[in-house]
Amino acid sequence: MAKQPAKQPKGREISGILILDKPSGMSSNHALQRVKRMFGARKAGHTGSLDPLATGLLPICLGEATKFSQFLLDSDKRYQTIGQLGVRTDSSDADGKVVETKACDHVTLADVEAQLPQFRGLISQVPSMFSALKHQGQPLYKLARAGKTVEVKPRQVTIHNLELLSFENTQVRMDISCTKGTYIRSIVEDLGLALNCGAHVSQLRRLQAGPFVADQMVTLEDLQAIIDHATEGQVVEEGQWPDITPAFATLDKLLMPADTAVLTLNAVQLPAHEIEALQQGKVIDHATDYAELDVVRVYSSDAADANAFIGLAQVQIEGRLKAKRLMST
Repeated sequence: MAKQPAKQPKGREISGILILDKPSGMSSNHALQRVKRMFGARKAGHTGSLDPLATGLLPICLGEATKFSQFLLDSDKRYQTIGQLGVRTDSSDADGKVVETKACDHVTLADVEAQLPQFRGLISQVPSMFSALKHQGQPLYKLARAGKTVEVKPRQVTIHNLELLSFENTQVRMDISCTKGTYIRSIVEDLGLALNCGAHVSQLRRLQAGPFVADQMVTLEDLQAIIDHATEGQVVEEGQWPDITPAFATLDKLLMPADTAVLTLNAVQLPAHEIEALQQGKVIDHATDYAELDVVRVYSSDAADANAFIGLAQVQIEGRLKAKRLMST
C-alpha cells in the first residue's frame, strides 16, 4: 500500500497576543475558537478562563505566544463585580439555581463596610463546586451538574485591594485586585453569609490580567467589522466561507508581541553564538547577577537582529544560562 502523504496543518503561522473583551454568555473556549478562526491561526490558547457569565479581559495567545501563556495564568488579576444580596444560588452566580432567599432590607452601608476587612490581605477561601478546579481529572462543575459533591479544600489567596464602589438597592459593587486562583464568587457568597442574608454574583468583569489592561481590549464585533470591510464585494457561493486573507494585515496590527506576557522578568542580551548554543540545549557561560533558578528574557544583541525576542532562559550555578522556553527558529 502506498504511503499516504502527511496531513498539512491547517492555519497560518501567526504569533502574538490579542486582548479580547469577552462577551457575557460565551465560554472562554468558544471565544478562543472564534478568534483563532478569524485570524486563520494554526495554534491558539487562552490564559485563564472566564465564566460564561463574566465579561472582560481575556488574553488570547496565538502561535509562539502560547509558549508563555503560563506566566499570564500566574499573574495578578483585577475585577469589578456586583453582588446581589438576599439570594443564594448553587453556583454562587446568576447562572445558577436559586437555593435560598432571605430578606436583606435591614443591611446598611455601615454593615457592608464592617464586613469587608476580613476579605482583604491573605485570606482562605473554599472554591465553588461549579469551578473549573479538577477532582481526579474531572472539573468540579461537571461533577456538580451531575449532582455529585466532593470535599473541596480551602486555598489561600491574597486580595491586594478591595474597594466598595457603591451599595444601592441591595447590590454591592466592588473593585477587587487579587492573586491568581481567587474566586470572586466565593468572596461575594462569604460576604452574604457574613451579613446573614446570602448573596451571589450578578455581574463580573475582568479589567486587568498581568500587564494587560482594559484600554487594550478589542471585541469580537471589532474583529468582525474588520473582516466584513476587507471582504466587502466578494462573491461567495452558498455554503462557502469568504476569503478572509485580505483582513489579516489589519487584524495582525491588533496583536501584542509575545514577550509582553513576560515583561515583569529581567532581561539579558546575547550574541548570536550564545543564542545558537541555547537553541542546541547547551548551558552557556554567560555570567549574570541574577539569582539561581531565576527566569530571564533573552534578546539578541547582534546589530542585524537587534532586540529580537529569543525566549526564556533559567539561571544556573554561577550565573550560567540554560534554555527554558524558546521561540521557534
